[in-house]
This record gives sequence, structure tokens and C-alpha cells, in this order.
Amino acid sequence: MTALYRFLAWLMLPALMSCSFNLLAATAEGAPQALHLLDYIGADYPPTVDAGKVVDESEYREQVEFLGVLQGLVANLPAKPERADLIKGVNELLAAVTAREEGTTVAHQARQLGAKLAVAYEVSQAPAITPDPTRGAPLYAQHCSVCHGTAGAGDGPASTGMTPPPANLRDAARLDRLSLYAIYNTLGLGVEGTDMPSFADQLDDRQRWDLATYIAGFTADPAAAKSEHPFNLADLARQTPNEVLAAKGPAAAATFRAQRAQPPQVKRGPAQLLDYTATTLDKSLAAFRNGDHEQAYDLSVAAYLEGFELVESSLDNVNANVRKDTEKALMAYRQSLQDGLPIEQVQQRLDVAKGKLTESAGLLGSDGLSWSLSYISGLLILLREGLEAILVLAAVLAFLRNTGQQSAVRSVNIGWGLALVAGLATWALAAYVIDVSGAQRELLEGCTALFASVMVLWLGVWMHDRRHAAAWQDYIKSSLVSGGGRFGFAMLAFFSVYRELFEVILFYETLWLQAGPAGHNAVLAGGATALVLLVGLAWVILRGSAKLPLALFFGINAALLCALSVVFAGHGVKALQEAGIFGTRPVAFFDFDWLGIHADAYSLSAQAVAILAIVLLYGRSRVAEKRRVAA
Repeated sequence: MTALYRFLAWLMLPALMSCSFNLLAATAEGAPQALHLLDYIGADYPPTVDAGKVVDESEYREQVEFLGVLQGLVANLPAKPERADLIKGVNELLAAVTAREEGTTVAHQARQLGAKLAVAYEVSQAPAITPDPTRGAPLYAQHCSVCHGTAGAGDGPASTGMTPPPANLRDAARLDRLSLYAIYNTLGLGVEGTDMPSFADQLDDRQRWDLATYIAGFTADPAAAKSEHPFNLADLARQTPNEVLAAKGPAAAATFRAQRAQPPQVKRGPAQLLDYTATTLDKSLAAFRNGDHEQAYDLSVAAYLEGFELVESSLDNVNANVRKDTEKALMAYRQSLQDGLPIEQVQQRLDVAKGKLTESAGLLGSDGLSWSLSYISGLLILLREGLEAILVLAAVLAFLRNTGQQSAVRSVNIGWGLALVAGLATWALAAYVIDVSGAQRELLEGCTALFASVMVLWLGVWMHDRRHAAAWQDYIKSSLVSGGGRFGFAMLAFFSVYRELFEVILFYETLWLQAGPAGHNAVLAGGATALVLLVGLAWVILRGSAKLPLALFFGINAALLCALSVVFAGHGVKALQEAGIFGTRPVAFFDFDWLGIHADAYSLSAQAVAILAIVLLYGRSRVAEKRRVAA
């Protein structure tokens, strides 16, 4: 198990390269592989025959071999009334290829047979979330360009000597015979007998759809995307440009090519995200039934991170108890997979989780967020996430200004300023350069939170040790003037702000899509209101702290920072659990998210360790103080 693998799709081809076909086709997973072969035959057979004569002998033989494999796959699919008709269809397709019939005829037969197979065995051929080619571009550069070339012409640096050579992705005639699903399926299954590998263990379901749309863009004219009658996502995924050309003409085909390369980005509303979670959980259970427990667990993690987690903030503002119950149900199902419970118990926990998802979807609605909910969500996201950072920064700045250390104040300002830059840079990289998975996001958040926990604990104890004027003056002479202390303050400011900013950007990006154009002003208004409240809170802390005696001020700040250390410890462990780094162990305890308290043994244990560290460090401080007084 690794945190970088957040979602292994159930459409894997585990044995086309190395296992027997009988084993491969023993389960319903044979249906996606059969579809893959039908798409491949429909796209690659036509150029091999011209007027009844074979013009590419090696390619023609490959098509015949694939049809033999296809016969085995379909014959071994689970028994259904439609299977006999499918077997007959494969035999007829083989007869047509053997008779060297025209490519258009064979391609049409293959497409029709594929459609029947998909319906009979309920193979989903459409993505749960609208693909985004901008996310696919860096994936192509990382995984595909070395063979297929930067522009997709099949002339990458690794293509020399490959037999057969990498496909020319700019071959419009071939791409027009492929559906978007066929491209996606090829990325997941690879192509036997070529150097095209399966990327199912490197790219999750959503990434492969994003990459498929990017590849489709090599033969599309973006200017043709605008149309009074846009294609829906299901048609963009299942149909081919050739089918649209035959049915609606050249103009519609050009529009289809452009739109499948850049699918209209509908609102990623709550219903779509929660449906994605439910669908992925079903795939997870299917993998568990088939004995692939690791894949099942990875799918359960992805179901949470790429679906439910993105609506948590909005759901919290509607009904926090439903959000907590749904999250617990999802975590309980995930834990049942990790514990290897009997399938009946796993199914029972999945049913509970899906019931909670249905309840959540009912509360949030399917048409996006209302104006009021968009405003409240925009307000509370920034207020909630910014409060902890403001408390740390305001306390530190007040402390330094009260003691006249303006040089250290500048270090703190530099620290949080760099955190703003780093946060925005992280967002830009994740959006336009690299693909940051849900698990990577939670891993980064969890590690940052735990590091911040250690930092604020250090500062809290440090302040406690120097709450007396004599101790403070000694420190100024020995450390702060030399710059070591200023660096520590800058680091604390950086990580305190970066952690919160990372979450704010994530939640606002999701909220922006959920609110839709009609709710964008509400989101901005909520964020602006929260910003004013946070600035006001910081001003009150700075103003009020100036009137406090130095010892009392140091003591209050030390207590506040140590408390935040416990809060950060709880948040950090929870984020690592959500990333799937380790499991959950619910216990009978109360939940209080704002304080990082979660009814889980791991999270509470981390907070207990933080409290124990505070007790030990403060005890050491008291002993040192008594010795100093005695001396």
C-alpha cells in the first residue's frame, strides 16, 4: 500500500500480458477487456484491407489473433441470456475479418457488438466527473511524450526501434474510429504485443479520463467547440466522430471532436461528487469480492478523497451531525476492508455508508448551492481555517512588539508572506503543472499539521521559560540578536499559515465549482466578510495584549500555543488517516472538530502524546526555574 496510489481502477487487465485467458474471463471483469479488444479491432482493422485484399499482413494477423482472444473472453463471461447472442456476434465478426470484408463494415459490426456487451454486463463507459484536459496535459508529458512525442506524432525519443512503432495520435482517421472510452480503456489495459503498457497502477480512473481528453485534442479544432446543441458527457465518451459524421454530418462531427477534447465543464455539484463516491465504493466492493484487498482499499480511499471530502465543508454548514455520521460510516467501511472482515459484514457497512451518502445528497440538493449557503460556506471556510493561523501570528507579533524586538517582527512577516507565496504556488502547480492526488494533498496537510504542532509546542514552552524579565533579557543577549531565534519565528509563521492556506485554497476551489456562476459573488462576499473578521480579531489581540503585564502576557500566550499544539496533532493524524496511511480505530469519546478532537484511538493518542510532552517540558521548566532562584 502506498499513499501515492489513490485509485486503482477496476477495469484492469491483470492477465492479458501474463496470465491465462481462462483466469482473466472467469469474472465479469472480462467484459471491459472484451470491449477493449472490440474497440481496438474497430480502429485498426480498416487500414489492413482494401477491396478484399490484405495490405498490411502483420496487422491483419494481429486482428485475427485478437478475435481468437475475444472469443475466449466472451465465452467465459458470467452466464446471462444475452451471452449466446454475443458469442454469435463475435463469430460473425471473425467470419467478416476472415472474408476480408471492408473496414467500415467490420468497424460498424465491432461497435454494435461492443454496445450490446456494455449493456448486457453493465459496463460504465462514461466518467463520473467531467474530464479536464488541463489536468491531462502534465500527465501526457510525464507518461506518454517519451514514446508518442511532444505533439503526439509517435516520434518520441524512445520510439526508435520499437516494433510496432508508437501510435500516431495525430492520425485523425484512426482517432475518428475510437471513442473517448476506448482511449481511456487503452490507457488502463495497455495493448498486448506492443510496448504500450497498462497505466492502471500509475494513473487512477479520473486521471486516465483527463489524459484521454487531452489525447483526443490532437485531432480536434477548438474553434468548433461552440454549438447551440452541445453533446452530453455520456455521448462524448461512448460515441465516435465517425458515428456522428454518419448521423449528423461534417459540422456536427467537428463539434463533437472539439467537445470531447474539451468537455463542457458542468458544475461539480454535490450530487455529482457524492454519486462518484457511491460508484467508486461499489467498485471497491467488487475488487474485495475478487480477492484484491489492496485495490479495494485504494478505491475506498479515492471514493472519500475525490468525492465526499470535497462537499464536507458545505455539508458542515447545513448539518454537521450528518457530515460526521457519513464520514464515520465511510471510514468504518474502509476499515472493514483493511481488517479483512467477511464479505457479509463488509457489504453491511457499505450499505450503511451509501445510505448516509443518500441523506447527505438530499440535504445539499443536486442543482448546486443556494446563494445563502454559498455565502455562509465562503465565510466559515476562511474564518475556520484562518482562525488558528491568526491566533498564532497575532500572539507572536504581540509578544515581539511588547518586548521591542522589531527585527524579529520582520522575520515573522517574512515567514507568513512566504507562506502566502508558497500556498499560491502550490495551487498553481496542482492546477496547471502537476497532478496532486487527494492522498498526496492529505499527506501534505497531515505532515504540515504535525510539524506545526511541534513548532507551536516549542514556542509555547519557550515563552513559558522566558516569562520573567530577567530570563527574557538573558535570551535577548544570547540568542535573538544573533538571528537564531528570528529564524525559528519565521519558520513557525510559515508553517502555521501555509497549512491553513493550503486547506483554504482547496475548499474554495471546490466551493467555487459547486456554487456555479450564480453563487460566485456570494462566495466572494463570504470570504471578504471572514477576512474583515480575522483582521479585526488580530487587531483586538494586538491591542489587548499591550496592556497586559509581561509575565501574564507570556503565560497566556504559552497556554494558547500549547493548546494549539494539541489541536494540530489531532488534525494532522486525521488527515493522514484520510490519506489512507493508516486505518481508524473508533472509540467511545466525543467529537469536537475545531479542537481537533476525534473519537478515534490514533488521533486521541497523538493528542495524549502532545499533552504528555507539554507536562514533561513544563515540569522541566519548573525544575530549572527553582534551581535558578536557589542559585
